[in-house]
Amino acid sequence: MQMRLLLGVLLTIATTAAYERNTQKKTLGTLYRWKQIDFKYPTEQERLAAIANGLFNQTNVIPLGIERWKGRIFVSTPKWKRGVPATLSALPIAAVEESPPLEPYPNWLWHNAGNCTGLTSVFRMSVDHCGVMWVLDSGQVEAFETPRQLCPPSLFAIDLETDTVLARYPIPDEFVLQNSLITNIVVDSRDARCRDLHVYIADAWRFGLIVFRQSDAMFWRFSHYTFYPEPLLSNYTLHGLNYQWSDGLFGMSLGKFHLGERPLYYHAMSSSLEFVVNTSVIRDPTRVNDAVAEFKLLGESRGPNGQVSAAAVDRNGVMFYNLISYDSIGCWNTCTDYKNKNRDIVAQNTRTLVFPNDLRIDHEVPQFVWIISNRLPMYQFNLIDPNEYNYRVLYLDPVKAVENTVCQYIC
Repeated sequence: MQMRLLLGVLLTIATTAAYERNTQKKTLGTLYRWKQIDFKYPTEQERLAAIANGLFNQTNVIPLGIERWKGRIFVSTPKWKRGVPATLSALPIAAVEESPPLEPYPNWLWHNAGNCTGLTSVFRMSVDHCGVMWVLDSGQVEAFETPRQLCPPSLFAIDLETDTVLARYPIPDEFVLQNSLITNIVVDSRDARCRDLHVYIADAWRFGLIVFRQSDAMFWRFSHYTFYPEPLLSNYTLHGLNYQWSDGLFGMSLGKFHLGERPLYYHAMSSSLEFVVNTSVIRDPTRVNDAVAEFKLLGESRGPNGQVSAAAVDRNGVMFYNLISYDSIGCWNTCTDYKNKNRDIVAQNTRTLVFPNDLRIDHEVPQFVWIISNRLPMYQFNLIDPNEYNYRVLYLDPVKAVENTVCQYIC
C-alpha cells in the first residue's frame, strides 16, 4: 500500500541511541495509540451493560499480537484477566482517529468464551501470502489471575478476503504438555497457491517447537536444549521495574530461500542468543528424535539485557527485532555473520517503545514493519497509568530504517 494512505497518521520521531552502537535518527510512525482499549459495541447500551456486568473492564485489556493485510490491521487482546470481551479485532490502516475502539473480528459471535468452536484467547497471528490469517488461540483465560483452560490450544485459518473462518485445528493433547504456554506463530508457505504450507508454533514454558502441516492437518513436536532460557537473562529491569521471567522459545523468523533451503531463526525470550535450523529438518516429522545437531548457535551474544521478543525478516534479508529492555528495534542483515559489528539500532524511544512486544512484516509492495508496544510488565503487575498513552501500533519503512546502518549491506 502506498504511503499516501498513511497521510494524516500521527508521526513521531524516534531518537535512536546506542545499544550495540550509535546510529542516526530514524522515523518511527505511530498509527494508533491508546491510554486504555475500548471496543465497538453494536450499541452504547450494550457497552454499558457489559461494563455493569463485569464483562468489560478497560483496565484489564491489553493488545498483544499484530498483523496487517491490505487495508486493515489485526490486533489480538488475550483474555489474561477478567473483563476482556473480545480477543481478536480489526482496524482500518487509514487512521481517522488516534484511539479508535477495536472492532471484534470476524464479528462478535466468534467471541463467546467457553464455546470451543469460536475464539477463546488469541495470542498472535501470522498471515500467509494468499491472504489467510493463521490465528493461535491458547484456549486459556485469566492466566494472570486463576488460569482456566476452557478449550484446547488451536489454530484457526481465516480468509481475509471474505472474512470467513475456513478451519479450526486443535493441537493434540500429546503435543501440549502440562503448563505449556503456546505463545507465538510463523507461517511458512512456499508455492504461489500456498499449498505446501507449514506453521511453526512456540511453547515458551515447556520449551518445544510444534509443527503443523496443512495438507493432512498433522502436528508434531521438537524438543531441544536451545529452546531453554538463560538463567541470568531471566532477570529483567524495565524503567525501574525489576521482574523475573523464565520464558523459553519465543521469537521465530523465516529467512530467504537459498538453493531450495530456508532457515528458521529463533530464540528464547529470556536469552541473548540467536539460533538457526533449516526448515527442511523441522518440516520432516521423522526427524523429531534425530535432529539434535541440526539446531545451531547463530553467532555472538546480544549481551547483558539483550532479550528479544519478536523478530521478522524482510524481502531484502534484513531481520528486525524488538529489544524489550532497551525500548528499541534492532536490525541484522542475514547475509552477514551474526556479530555485534553487524547489528544495529533502527529505532529507540523511551516513551513510545516501552516494551515492544510483537513485530511483523507485511506482504505489501513496498513492505512495512509493524510493531505493538504495550508495557506488558507494568500490565502484569497492575502498574498501568490510565492517564498515559500505554499501547501503540507503530510502523517502519524497512528500507529507509536501515539507511546508513550496517544492515544496509547488500549481498
